Amino acid sequence: MPLDQLHENERLKKERAEMSFFDHIGELRKHILRSAMAIAVMAIFAFIFKDFVFNNIIFGPRRADFPTYRVMCWASQKMGLGDSMCITPPSFELITRQLGEVLMQMLYVSFWMGVIGAFPFIFWEFWKFISPGLYDHERRVVRGIVGVCSFLFILGVVFGYYVIAPFSISFLSSYTLEGLEVAPTLDSYVTYMTMFTIPTGLIFQMPIAAYFMARIGLIGAAFLREYRRHAIVVILIVAAIITPPDVVSQTLVAIPLLILYEVSIIVVARVQRRQERELALEEQGLNKTRSSGVRKTEDDDDL
Repeated sequence: MPLDQLHENERLKKERAEMSFFDHIGELRKHILRSAMAIAVMAIFAFIFKDFVFNNIIFGPRRADFPTYRVMCWASQKMGLGDSMCITPPSFELITRQLGEVLMQMLYVSFWMGVIGAFPFIFWEFWKFISPGLYDHERRVVRGIVGVCSFLFILGVVFGYYVIAPFSISFLSSYTLEGLEVAPTLDSYVTYMTMFTIPTGLIFQMPIAAYFMARIGLIGAAFLREYRRHAIVVILIVAAIITPPDVVSQTLVAIPLLILYEVSIIVVARVQRRQERELALEEQGLNKTRSSGVRKTEDDDDL
C-alpha cells in the first residue's frame, strides 16, 4: 500500500474514532448521496437511449434470434440431436392498460439500469464508509472486495438475462389454456425481467456472504459439507421453479448455483484455516511471553 494512502487511512480511522453518532450519520449521508447521484446519472443515460434499451435489451429474450436460442439450437445440431433443443418463444404482443404505464415502465427500467451500471461505484462508496473502522490486517484480508463483488453481481445479472430470462419467458408465454391468447401487459413483462436479473446478481454474492459469515463464526466448512445434499435439493427445486420443465434448462440453471455453493465451501475452509493459523501464532507468542516471564522470575530468585 502506498505511504500516502496508508497515512490517509490512519487519518480517517482517527477521525472516525473521534466522531459522534450524528457525525457518522452525516458521513453516511454523503456516501448515500454520491451513490444516488451515480444511479441518477446512469438512469438518465438509459432513459435518453430508451428505444435502444427496450428494443435491444428488454425485448431481446422475446425474439427468436436472441443469442441464447441460437446457441441452444447450434449445440443441439452439433450433438446430433436435431432440433430437439431448439427453443424459441411463441410470438406474443405486449399491451398497456393504463394511461401512464409506458412512461412509468421507462422510468422503472431506467432506474434499475442505473443501479446495475452504478453498482461498482455504489459498493465502492459503501467500502469507503466502513473501511476506516477496520484494522489493517482486516483490510488486507478483504483487499479487492469491491472488484470481486462487482464482478459477481454483473456476472449474475448477465446469467439471469441470457439463461434464466429466455427459458422462463419461452415457457411462461407458451403455457396457456385452450381458447386463451397470451397478451401480457408491459408492466408484467418488465417485472418478470427484473425478477430474472437483479435477484440473480445478488444470489451470485453467495461466496462473499459465506466469507463474512465464516469470519464471524456463523458457519463452517463442515456445516456446509454436512448439508450439501440438502442444498442440492433446494437448488434443484429453485431451478425447476424458474425454468421450463425440461432437464436441459434446469441443469443450465442448477450447475452455476452448485458451483457457487462449492466455491463458498472452499472460501469458508480457507477462512477457517487462516483463523486457526492466527490463533496458533497468538498461542505461540503467549507461550513465549510466559516462558520468558518464568525465566526472568527464576533469575530474580537466583539473585
